[in-house]
Amino acid sequence: MALYITDQCVNCDVCEPVCPNGAIRMGPEIYEIVPDRCTECVGHHPEPQCVAVCPVECIFVDPAHTESRATLQARYERLTGAPA
Repeated sequence: MALYITDQCVNCDVCEPVCPNGAIRMGPEIYEIVPDRCTECVGHHPEPQCVAVCPVECIFVDPAHTESRATLQARYERLTGAPA
């Protein structure tokens, strides 16, 4: 499951630097999460760091990108080069 940022985002800039995969980027108006880079912090942290730091609670699981924990772990391994 990738995460997404709603239009409630206030562009406070706290989510982008805590993403270990570089999945969060500034979009045309608000921050956006690139699904192919989002692992919900699997392999890095016990919880998604962007969700933990978001002051307006506007980051949620994206129903259009539902993935198993195994898929997220495999993406983490691919992105970081970590051994399987």
